[in-house]
Amino acid sequence: MKHIFHASFPGTRTIGRMLLVCLLAGFTCFLTAASQPVHAASNGTGVTVDARSSLGRIPSTAIGVNNAVWDGNLLDAGVPGLLSANGVKVMRYPGGSTSDVYHWQSNTTEPNQSFANPNNTFDAFMGVVRATGAQAMITVNYGSGTPQEAANWVQYANKGRPGYSGPVPTYPGGSSTGQHYGIKYWEIGNELYGNGTYGATWEFDVHSQGPATYANNVVADSQAMKAVDPGIKIGVVLTAPGNWPDGVTSASSPQPWNDTVLPIACSSIDFAVIHWYAQGPTGESDAGLLAAPQNGENTSVSSTPGIASMISTLRSKINQYCGAHASAVQIMVTETNSVSFNPGKQTVSLVNALFLEDNYMSWLENGVANVDWWTTHNGAVGGTNNSPSLFGNTQYGDYGMLSNGGCAGPDICEPPAETPFPTYYGLQMLTHLGKAGDTMVRASSGNGLVTVHAVKQANGHLAIMLINKDPNATYSVTLSLRGFEANGTAKVYRYGKDSTAITTSTQPAHGAKLTLSVAPYSTSTVVLS
Repeated sequence: MKHIFHASFPGTRTIGRMLLVCLLAGFTCFLTAASQPVHAASNGTGVTVDARSSLGRIPSTAIGVNNAVWDGNLLDAGVPGLLSANGVKVMRYPGGSTSDVYHWQSNTTEPNQSFANPNNTFDAFMGVVRATGAQAMITVNYGSGTPQEAANWVQYANKGRPGYSGPVPTYPGGSSTGQHYGIKYWEIGNELYGNGTYGATWEFDVHSQGPATYANNVVADSQAMKAVDPGIKIGVVLTAPGNWPDGVTSASSPQPWNDTVLPIACSSIDFAVIHWYAQGPTGESDAGLLAAPQNGENTSVSSTPGIASMISTLRSKINQYCGAHASAVQIMVTETNSVSFNPGKQTVSLVNALFLEDNYMSWLENGVANVDWWTTHNGAVGGTNNSPSLFGNTQYGDYGMLSNGGCAGPDICEPPAETPFPTYYGLQMLTHLGKAGDTMVRASSGNGLVTVHAVKQANGHLAIMLINKDPNATYSVTLSLRGFEANGTAKVYRYGKDSTAITTSTQPAHGAKLTLSVAPYSTSTVVLS
């Protein structure tokens, strides 16, 4: 469950023989032979990276963000450049629960349900997508829409031509001959398990309750949409394993959601959609959030398994119900952030940036095709969890990566619009680790507070990301490389407590044993050639 806020309107959401000392934005880094003494670090940690052991290639769809039709800053001139610099390749629209009340052709919503900015038409959004160098993912209106409305959107978006006689938008700027956007990924609705089936009613839905109703309508929507463009891919809403309401039953759901939807709809879909918000409001903990990708979390307000466990369970369900088609069904995480609703100060803190990096890479290493952060812009939210036990001094929350310049109260205002929050730099750090086509490789850490991700880049370089989740301790991390020896340059990128941007240092490096000093609450990505 998630409540999304937009300004004042609540919308719907890581040497051979050399000792090399490098000064990296306020802390000391050592790349050394393993036998050399290490200074300026209080704890030793061993990390092993096996460049020969592939976890798969980074998909072209890997890095995504959500974008909302209610976003008053979506069309700001600086947005495409900022998103492009972060490696964003997928932009989801029209935005969370708003999707189920949004009518694309008129750029309007159901009466008294959310808000569509008159400027944020589908074509205007696609202008931002193209300027960013990304592709769109569209969530069609299941809640208050029809299969025909969904098929019309596909026709207008992908099948424009001279003599076109299909649907034409009624908003200004639409094309009378349709478009050639070539949009491939189409979700059928958003979080429909929140339509009252299990008691909670945040998702607008005029259909009868229950997963069987949803699944049968997914089949109808898929047939209508693929009749227009057989090349598109259709996504179905599932529950994230171990997260509410996974496994729950009700009068309209005598079997759990996933066990009902998959047998009915699987032959008509191409990807499974889940959303993951690691914590529940009032239950936020910095240590808990940072541990969640590997270990999950269990509090009085929320519970989740770790990412590897969730994917293993979901893939087993897909294999169970989808038969020969199972291997073709991708998994996409089209919404994720730290807390499911009522975002507090943690959402705009460094801790959430560290979580974001680990979050994205953990999903991708486990075979997910796409991860979309919620969201590009959102808006300041006050009166939520601003506990002093959480890192930072901000007295508002914001799901966005970029400020929208709004206020949560008379004296609680964000910086100017398009100012990056830490999560923006967290996503940007991933661009230094790898890009589409690069190979993720197996890496392990001997310290649960130092997480490692590694990528063998297409140019032959080896990139290693080290995330220090300890708020106080500096760790001396000894890297043991298998299948790779550094023979030239080590470029180190860092973002942490003292950072206003990502810093870079370049040093020579040689051998298969390297030691790096990693500061508290920071990420260091070393790229070896």
